[in-house]
Amino acid sequence: MQATTVRDATDASAANPVLQFLKRLLRLREFMLIVMIVLIGLVLQLATGRFLTTANLNAITLGFATSAIIVVGMTAALVAGGFDLSVGSVMAMGGVTTAVALRADVPVLLAMGAGVGAGILAGLVNGLLITKVGINPFITTLGMLSIARGISLAITEGSPLANLPSEFFVFGQGQTLNIPNLVLIALIIVLIGDVLMRRSAPFRQIYYVGGNEDAARLSGINVDRVKIGVFTLSAMLAALAGVLAVSRFTVADPGQGVGEELRVIAACIIGGCSLKGGRGTVIGGLLGLIFVGFINNGLVLLRVPVYYQQLAMGIVLLLAVGFDTISQRWQERSRKATRRTS
Repeated sequence: MQATTVRDATDASAANPVLQFLKRLLRLREFMLIVMIVLIGLVLQLATGRFLTTANLNAITLGFATSAIIVVGMTAALVAGGFDLSVGSVMAMGGVTTAVALRADVPVLLAMGAGVGAGILAGLVNGLLITKVGINPFITTLGMLSIARGISLAITEGSPLANLPSEFFVFGQGQTLNIPNLVLIALIIVLIGDVLMRRSAPFRQIYYVGGNEDAARLSGINVDRVKIGVFTLSAMLAALAGVLAVSRFTVADPGQGVGEELRVIAACIIGGCSLKGGRGTVIGGLLGLIFVGFINNGLVLLRVPVYYQQLAMGIVLLLAVGFDTISQRWQERSRKATRRTS
């Protein structure tokens, strides 16, 4: 009788669409992140009294707009089973390349294209070394981190490049419908990236490659081409972010983007990407970036020394990776238990 009652209750729960919807909602990392972001915002508002002001929220949004662009490429790299440590240096190289072209009187759009092109070249080299030579993504992108930074420092001799044409600044400082152009560009790229990752057949191949590379290859997917495309996309968007950052700040700094790779990787993992590949969304990465941005801004408003802010960022990254590892183990145990009972 008791077993029948439990079974009936389970069947009733399964038949109730509201309960099923709530269960699916609670399993969504994006939903839980939204809840956490709202709670953090409220707590920081109570603690500081000025966190939720329009000026502060605008500052936060502008602060992570370029990082949001990089999140799109990093999400693709993580889903494919790799990651890109060179994005911060490629970001600086893209900005420096554009500045050099502008100072040589190259038209604005062509100069921006040169900066993005430098990123495409760096990403293509990363992808070819990883797929054709067989070098580990960690070593490859770590090497490109040094190469791209070295190129930026050599070109500028370690000094920021200023005196750029004012028409270039419209991308980073202008507004459209009272919304900063930089934020609009970032939102458009994030939305396009999310739709492509969810709906486009070529981009869906990234999930198959990251989930099971051998199975993807046997099913006819050109794994090498997918990986080359992913790393090229990541570097291209990093360079574009660097170009837009120069447009915002009016100078090209060869030291720009230091530590950006850790910030973006942490945001993507918090947003649901797995270091093992095959899982993650662009919107989740954006929410993870907002989460990290809220914490950093809250620490600034609370007047926490910058050294402790770095400490907090490291702790957040470790907690995110730890949570991902534990959740992967739980899921694996759940799958094994399901197989035993079936």
